[in-house]
Formats: sequence, structure tokens, C-alpha cells
Amino acid sequence: MVSHSSRIELSQSALKANINFLRKKVGDGVRISCVVKANAYGHGISSYVPMAEKCGIDHFSVASSFEAEEALEVCRPDTRIMIMGILYDADIPWAVENGIEFYVFNVARLPLVINVAKKLGIPARIHLEAETGANRTGLTLKEMGKCLTMVKKHSEHIEFEGLCTHFAGAETFANDFKIQKQYTLFQDFYALCKKRKVMPKMRHLASSAAALSFAKSRYEMVRVGVAQYGFWPSPDVYYHHLTSNGKNSEKGLRRIFSWKTDVMDVRKVHEGEFIGYGTAYQATRDMTIAVLPLGYSNGYPRGLSNRGHVLIKGKKAPITGLINMNLFMVDISHIPGVHPGEEVVLIGRQGNNSIGVASFTQTTQLVNQEMMSRLPQAIPRKSVR
Repeated sequence: MVSHSSRIELSQSALKANINFLRKKVGDGVRISCVVKANAYGHGISSYVPMAEKCGIDHFSVASSFEAEEALEVCRPDTRIMIMGILYDADIPWAVENGIEFYVFNVARLPLVINVAKKLGIPARIHLEAETGANRTGLTLKEMGKCLTMVKKHSEHIEFEGLCTHFAGAETFANDFKIQKQYTLFQDFYALCKKRKVMPKMRHLASSAAALSFAKSRYEMVRVGVAQYGFWPSPDVYYHHLTSNGKNSEKGLRRIFSWKTDVMDVRKVHEGEFIGYGTAYQATRDMTIAVLPLGYSNGYPRGLSNRGHVLIKGKKAPITGLINMNLFMVDISHIPGVHPGEEVVLIGRQGNNSIGVASFTQTTQLVNQEMMSRLPQAIPRKSVR
């Protein structure tokens, strides 16, 4: 198998620490569904799902049937997969046959699901999504009533797995008035289920932010996204955790992700010469530069041109010139003994230095999730200790 221009390593021990921290935080009896949409936030579904299963996770949330199939190919037989987003009509039979759980967020979808379940002789596992204020997908109270009537009438063909909604901005405490309103409205949906005597097996509405900072919203399951990968959802959530636990700092969440490449070539540049395209960087002295074999087509942000740095031999090497589609250069004049093939850390730790995703997001205005999820699926991911 030929080599890719970079590689991603995922730490099993860091993931175990994160899951243990989250379990302790949400409490006993609360199921953790690991959200692995967007290729597991760039970590890679096929690599990440088995790692999470080793930590005791048995439920995964995805955004599409395509992602569900990826997870299904690598998960254990008893692991549950839930589609929170798009499920095309043509894929409903596949989902039902494979025991895939999925959201129903409009009334017209449910009769189709019931017909498929009848034909296959297999109950469909559904979650009814309530519209509580995000105004993107979800059933109104009136629509929920219609769906509950159908679920009750066709109970042999429907497994009512969950009643759910999604908080619109729980990571920012300035949105608290909105989140509280959503939470209150969700109680009306649950009351309707009680009134109709059509009860879900579980309720779930908490994302990473709510799971960590809004205890009342945890219920029977939480859908944890960014936190499982070692990122606090926001400074608000982090400081809430510190103050509520009387701490000055917290190391409970650890990054599991490292991104590496290798020096492609080493070159001498004379004072006054330009490096790379155009005139973005002119050498103010004689320099030694290393050429690295990746660029913005590989997910390395072009916004880091002349601003970012990498680690070589444990030292920071600043980027010189524009980041190209599949190449960029760094200054190694201060790092002796660098040769082609030398390991380069793009994100992660080397020696006493480290580069975090925040180094990218603060410079490029990308949020952590956006930066990570943009990393191409073609970059190989592997689990390390």
C-alpha cells in the first residue's frame, strides 16, 4: 500500500479518559450516544467507532444513511446506530432491515415507514423529533399528536425508541433564556405522550454543552459530540464546570488527535529571494527551509500562510510564504540536522512543545468542529495507545 502525504493518529488512552470523565459527569443510568457525524468530526468513522466500543459505547449518532452504513460496517452486532438527519425514502428499507434508528421530523414520513415495516415484517426503530425553537427540523405539538396516533395504531410495526429535540446554542450562556424555553416546551411534548399513552423508551435532547452544564436535560440519553474528542464546547461550559466543582483548572478532557507528515525536501534560500508563489515572503537573511507535502487540498488552512507553524525536532518552525494546494514551506534555519523524511507534527505534541487545534481556529476564524471535519477522508487514521 502506497503512502499518503500525511497521517492521523488517535489515542485510545485519551479517548478512554474522555469517556470515563463524561460518564462520571452525566451520572449512572444515562446512556452516551457518541455523535460521529462529519466523519467522526474528522477523526474517521471506521477508525473511531471500534475505539469507542472498546470504551463501552454501544450507541452512535450520525447525520445520514451514508454515515450509518460506514458505522455499520465496523461496529459490533449489538451496537445501535441512529440517523439524526437525512434518510431518503429509497433508503428506508435498508435502515429498517439493519435495525438502524432514525428521526421522524415530519408527518408525511411516518406512513411510508409503517408501510415498509409491514412489507418487511420488521419493526422500524424511530425517534420522534420535537420542534422546540431551533426551527430547522421537528414536529409541532399538533403534528406530534398525529404521529402518536399512528404509532399507537401500528405499534406492532413501530418501535418508539425516543422522543428528542435539539438545543439551539446551549454552549453559549447568553442563549440561556432560549434554552430554558426549549426545555419547558419539551415537557409539553412528553406530557402529550403520557396523555396519549404512547411512551418513548427514552428522552434525549442534551448535546455536549447541555450534558456538561445543564443537568436537568440529561434524561435517559445524551448525544455527545465535540466533548468526546477532547474539546470543551465553549469557554462558558468550561468555566461553569470549574466554578460548580470549585476548581481552578480541569484536565478531564484530552485531545485524542495528532496529525503528522514528513519533510519532503530541504533547501537553501539566499537573502532577498522570494519563497513560494508571488511575493508573499521575501527572505531577510540566508535561510534553510523545509518543504512539506500537503496544503489546503489536504485540509491545511490557507489562512495560516505566513502565520502558522509546525513542530520539527520538538521546535516550532514558522510557515514561510503562501500555503499551496499540496505544498508549503517552513523556516528551519534554527533547527540543525533536519533531513528529508524527518517527522513533522501539524497538530499534536513533539518534545516539550505542542500545537492544538486552537492554533488553527484562532488564526483562521474556523471553529474546532469546522476545522476538524474539513480534513479529507483519504488521510489514513489509526489507533495508537
